[in-house]
Amino acid sequence: MKRTLIITFVALAAVLAGATLWFFAKNRQPVVAAAPVPTAVPVVAATVTGKDVPIYLRGIGTVIAYNTDVVRSQIQGQIVQIAFTEGQTVKAGDLLAEIDPRPYQAQIEQLTANRNRDQAQLTNAEANLSRYTTLGDKGYATPQLIETQKAQVAQLQAAVQADQALIDQANVQLSYTRLTSAIPGITGVRQIDIGNVIHPTDPNGLVVVTQIEPISLLFTLPQTDLPVIQAQEAKGPLKVIAYSQDNKIKLDEGKLLLVNNEIAGTTGTIQLKAEFPNPDRRLWPGQLVNARLLLDTQKNAITVAGSAVQQGQTGAYVYVVKADQTAELRSVHVAQISDGRALIDQGLKSGDVVVVDGQYRLKEGSRVQQLHGKAAREADLQSSVQDALP
Repeated sequence: MKRTLIITFVALAAVLAGATLWFFAKNRQPVVAAAPVPTAVPVVAATVTGKDVPIYLRGIGTVIAYNTDVVRSQIQGQIVQIAFTEGQTVKAGDLLAEIDPRPYQAQIEQLTANRNRDQAQLTNAEANLSRYTTLGDKGYATPQLIETQKAQVAQLQAAVQADQALIDQANVQLSYTRLTSAIPGITGVRQIDIGNVIHPTDPNGLVVVTQIEPISLLFTLPQTDLPVIQAQEAKGPLKVIAYSQDNKIKLDEGKLLLVNNEIAGTTGTIQLKAEFPNPDRRLWPGQLVNARLLLDTQKNAITVAGSAVQQGQTGAYVYVVKADQTAELRSVHVAQISDGRALIDQGLKSGDVVVVDGQYRLKEGSRVQQLHGKAAREADLQSSVQDALP
C-alpha cells in the first residue's frame, strides 16, 4: 500500500512538470535578430554645372625658327673687327663684322683715275668735234674727218661708261667688307675669330642669326581630323596654343598658318604650321611642345573631374548620388579629357551630384556620406593612400 502511494505521487509530479514546461514553451515569443543597418560609405562629391568648354585637337610639334640666316662673306679678306657678342639680339642691318677694306678702296681709286683720264680725253675729243663741225660748215674740213672724230667721241664715251661700271662694281665689293645681319634675331656661336681670313666658300660662315619673334611650330595630327579642320578653317583663322611637354606651362598662343599639301602615307598624319608672336621667348628652335588646335567652344557643356570617370566592361561610367543618399552607377560618354576635366556629352545633366573620390568602395545602391571641407581633403588623402597600397 505504501509503495503504491509513492509510485502514484511520483507519476503525478512528472505530469505536473511536463505540463508546466509545455505551457511556458507554448507562450514564449520567438526572438528575431534585428537586420544590421548598412554603413554609409564616405565619399567626396561635386554638383555638375554647365559651362563653356573649348574643343581641342592635340598633337606634338617641333618649334622652328621663323627665319634663319647663315652670315657668309661674298668676298675674301681678313677679319679686322667683330661687332657682336654671341647670343646678342640684333636688328636687320646691324654690323656683325668687318673685312679689311683697304684693298678694295685702292682698287676704287685706281678705277676712278682711269675714268677721269678717259673723261678728259672725251672732253678734248668733243671739243675737236665741235671745231671740225664748224670748219666743215664753212668747207674747210672734210666729212671724213668729222665722221672720224665722231667715232672717237663715241669710243671715249663708251670707255667712260665702262670705267664707271667698274667703279660701281668695286663699290659693291667694298660694301661686302661689312658683314651685316639680314634679319632681326639672336646670334649663335661665332665660327671665325678676328684676324682670320674669311672666304665665300667657308661652310659655316661667320655666325647664324635666328629669328624667334615671331616663331613657327610644325605639328602633326591624324589624317582623320583633316575634314573638321578644313570646315572650321573656312569660318576663320584657328587658334593654336603651345604647352610644355608635361602640359603644365602654357607657352604662347598663336594662329594656324597652313595645312600641308599632302598626307604622310607612312604615318597617316597631316602636318600643320602655326605662328606665335613669342614675346617672352618661351618657344625656342628645336623645342618639343604639345600643340592644341582650338576647333570650337561648346556652350553649357557638362564636365566632371577626370577622377570621377571609371572604366567598366561596358565602357565609361560614374557614380551619381541620388536624393536618398544612395549611389547610382550611370554610364556616360566622354567626348574629351583636358586639364584633368572630362567632357561628358551623354549620361549626365546639370545638377547631378557625381562622386569624384571614394568610389572604389561603392556599388549600385550603396549608401553614401558626403564629406566637405577639411574632411573631404582628408578623405582625398586617404583615397590616395588606399590606391597606393598593394
